[in-house]
Amino acid sequence: MGQQIKLTASDGFQLGGYRADPAGAPKAAVVVIQEIFGVNHHIRAVCDRLAGEGYVAIAPAIFDRTQPDFECGYSPDEVATARKFIASPDWAAMLRDTQAAIDAVKHIGPVGIIGFCLGGSIAYAAATKLQGLKAAIGYYGGAIVRFADDRPQVPTQLHFGEKDAGIPLADVETIRAKRPEVGIHVYPGAQHGFHCDERASYDKASADIAWPRSMAFFAEHLR
Repeated sequence: MGQQIKLTASDGFQLGGYRADPAGAPKAAVVVIQEIFGVNHHIRAVCDRLAGEGYVAIAPAIFDRTQPDFECGYSPDEVATARKFIASPDWAAMLRDTQAAIDAVKHIGPVGIIGFCLGGSIAYAAATKLQGLKAAIGYYGGAIVRFADDRPQVPTQLHFGEKDAGIPLADVETIRAKRPEVGIHVYPGAQHGFHCDERASYDKASADIAWPRSMAFFAEHLR
């Protein structure tokens, strides 16, 4: 369903990515921001799923500045390797690359953004800083609490797992207190990565609630 693409950021840097198009006329576009594992099989599957919902979905390879075409799975060794990319994240560069993806699909119609893990934090930051978005959704973004003083410019929805070892519920409550206008959902018993069906922490019951909730949010705001 999808294809590999090239994007050009505002500073001239060229990065890769993945794009999936719906079978019929698209109703809007969605930028998908990866976890620390690159634009891997799971992120491509998310794009394909969004295309099945009628959206053009585009996932910029935001690690290309560090290691072009990086992607991996979820074994302990792969997780350890992937973590090196976030030792000192260049948020400004990742946002430039995210803006390139937004710009590549804005002619289609309204543009939303959805991100997971690292991508959840970027999706939130994009909602506060970037241009051309109509809605933003973030799944278990650990850095969102650091960005919570910044107000999103578009409707924003966040998803967290109750048992996420890396995001304490105190952080979620801090975000809720600072950003009462943001829709925040916490899934009982769910861990970090609960939406990814390729991870050991996958929680089908939570994912089966979160995805329709996300699609309803996009349906409301991307029109």
